[in-house]
Amino acid sequence: MTEQDQLRARNRELSILNTIAQALNQQVDLSKALITALQQIVDLFNLQTGWVWLLDEVSREPYLAASHNLPPALASAPDLMAGTRYCYCLDSYQSGDMPAAENISIITCSRLKDLITGTDGLRNHASVPLQAHGKSLGLLNVVGADWRELSSDELRLLHIIGDMLGIAVERALLFADRARFGMLEERNRLAREIHDTLAQALAAISFRLEAADALLDNGVEYKQVHALVMESLHLTQTTLDDARRSVLDLRASPLEDLSLPDAIKALCETHQQETATIDIKVKLGDLRPLPPRVEMAIYRMVQEGLNNILRHANAQQAVVDITLNTETVNISIQDDGVGFDVTQMSNNNRLGLVGINERVHLLGGNLNVESTLGVGTSLQIQIPLEGIK
Repeated sequence: MTEQDQLRARNRELSILNTIAQALNQQVDLSKALITALQQIVDLFNLQTGWVWLLDEVSREPYLAASHNLPPALASAPDLMAGTRYCYCLDSYQSGDMPAAENISIITCSRLKDLITGTDGLRNHASVPLQAHGKSLGLLNVVGADWRELSSDELRLLHIIGDMLGIAVERALLFADRARFGMLEERNRLAREIHDTLAQALAAISFRLEAADALLDNGVEYKQVHALVMESLHLTQTTLDDARRSVLDLRASPLEDLSLPDAIKALCETHQQETATIDIKVKLGDLRPLPPRVEMAIYRMVQEGLNNILRHANAQQAVVDITLNTETVNISIQDDGVGFDVTQMSNNNRLGLVGINERVHLLGGNLNVESTLGVGTSLQIQIPLEGIK
């Protein structure tokens, strides 16, 4: 091979690695990352199909995690693609006899050797171990439609790609774990909030009803007793509304299908539709993806801030402004409502602000509340990015 041919080969390798790296870096969802990688590998190596087995994190049993362009004989026979079925390459991999990518012929492959039709001419496949930081994660198989085995250079390149894919798999698993942890943490916090809110509200209702009963025993006028009963009924309805809203928050995560900016916009639109008396403006900077628990906390802060405005502020306009710099996330929620005495933030009517303060504190941030009677209220929140994972 001439120097020019070697240079072309190296340039092709670098181009392939760059293409796959870019594709993997765009995905944190495990299934999408695997399918994206398979598509790229099959196309770039001029192959026909491929699949990935991963090892279950608990049982360490292999399972089919992704496939691309399976031929009819394999696509229509799930038992053939079951990870628990005897397989030469999986067996070799799990026994430690496959340290690098290698060619597996149709004669050796337990999934292809007995198939006559429906394989679209598949003859050889290459198996590539997937590892990250010394941990075995699974196996990548890619298949061609002729008798040509992949060259040693191609196998070497596939092994490098396997390492890249292994890191992407580990990252996706960690991301999923963090998302699950963030959702669990959020649900636990909401459960505590429901308990605290209901306990205080029910105590207030009980106090009013006891007072009404005492007034009746002392022969006080109907009007005074009626006023206490009506207050109790109003507080009961408000408490029920809060409980229903919190239960809905527990049932579904608004960030499961939306990015944080889209979820914030949808939240503001929903609040805008609930009332015709307030105009809500949204200002969002260039928000890059953040850890799931941080995004969820930001969403809930904005949600609670808007809920407070709708319930108590009697405002005509509200502004939600979120910006992100290299060091902090900055959240501003302002209204032009009636305002309140900030020294009374801890009373029953300010539970929303108490909840916001708790979320900010858990993230190591800072909340500044400014309010002027008859002018409005401003919440300024800073969340440091350093150390957040």
